[in-house]
Amino acid sequence: MSEHRSDLEQRVTALLEAHDPATTGRAAFLRARWDAGLAWVHFPVGLGGLGLPRDLQAYVDDLLAAAGAPDNAPERNGIGLGMAAPTILAHGTPEQHERFLRPLWLGEEIWCQLFSEPGAGSDLAAVATRAVPDEATGEWVVNGQKVWTSSAHLADFAILVARTDPDVPKHGGLSYFLLGMREPGVEVRPLRQLTGEAEFNEVFLTDVRVPGDQLLGSVGEGWRIANTTLNSERVSIGGQAVPREAGMVGKVAETWRTHPGRRTHGTHQRLLDLWVQAEAARITGSRVRQQLAVGAPGPEGSATKLVFARLAQQLSALEVELLGEDGLRYDDWALTRPDKVDFTGRDAGYRYLRAKGNSIEGGTSEILRNIIAERVLGLPGEPRVDKDVAWKDLPR
Repeated sequence: MSEHRSDLEQRVTALLEAHDPATTGRAAFLRARWDAGLAWVHFPVGLGGLGLPRDLQAYVDDLLAAAGAPDNAPERNGIGLGMAAPTILAHGTPEQHERFLRPLWLGEEIWCQLFSEPGAGSDLAAVATRAVPDEATGEWVVNGQKVWTSSAHLADFAILVARTDPDVPKHGGLSYFLLGMREPGVEVRPLRQLTGEAEFNEVFLTDVRVPGDQLLGSVGEGWRIANTTLNSERVSIGGQAVPREAGMVGKVAETWRTHPGRRTHGTHQRLLDLWVQAEAARITGSRVRQQLAVGAPGPEGSATKLVFARLAQQLSALEVELLGEDGLRYDDWALTRPDKVDFTGRDAGYRYLRAKGNSIEGGTSEILRNIIAERVLGLPGEPRVDKDVAWKDLPR
């Protein structure tokens, strides 16, 4: 590892000497960083990486940040970087790698995820959005409706799961596409949330044409490929690298220290218990990220996402309680369309309301418990009445 670090330090030094951040434009610097293989060091050579262990990325990021170098604003393209990129790398063709990964990392193209539907929010395999091949043009024609789509109002492309064969059981009739969000027939409508924000969207797809070379993997492989995305998504949400006492637990600890008049024995015990759970979750997240680093984001990521959601709700509730009447105040109900998810932003009232969505987004807590039971603990699966039944024959 030390040999890798020495090599990376030399590469970073060479990049900074050739492209001084003080005199080089942001876009030019990012393009040079990609070409030097320092964008994501664990990706292959030629795709912004050097084929090195993923954990070394933080070392590169720290060196560049200390030198005042710009980053690619990862908070604006979290779905692209955390979900679309690893899925395209794992299942895409060389031509798809070449076309999509560079502009994605540079932030020139923002991505969203078209998975959930009004009738298939928790059961992804039940999606009804259809993709039908046009034999004359080689394109696919997509019709349907998606919901709870983060960043759709900003996105240039989307990862899409659609039904291509209704005559087989639901898991087998799905395919995975890379869909242009600026194409005719794509309509994005805001979904206003409990916080007043419209961070999510409804997306209506009417005769949207997808080029044949934007099918990811083979026809009928959509469920298998979607699981690559979902495993990465849950690690991305619940297994983020954070310092001790950062995030929601840090906010509550700060409130505890600055409001001694609100302390009771009971709230002290609750804070201690949640602090220990948060620390255990942080360490577990480190283990899950190591699995991701070797290309095996397993179902254990579901546990980190499940715990993240539960802790966020319990901690934000304790914070409001500690603040008393001040915790009930709310700063702004105006409709806004944020360009990033800010779980800990604004005041305590916002955090309390925003945390309610944590147990829905990225897989509901109920679905995650099923995954943990069946794929991690090896317990018997839930009885299924839809097994071996063609999707078109299922009651809806």
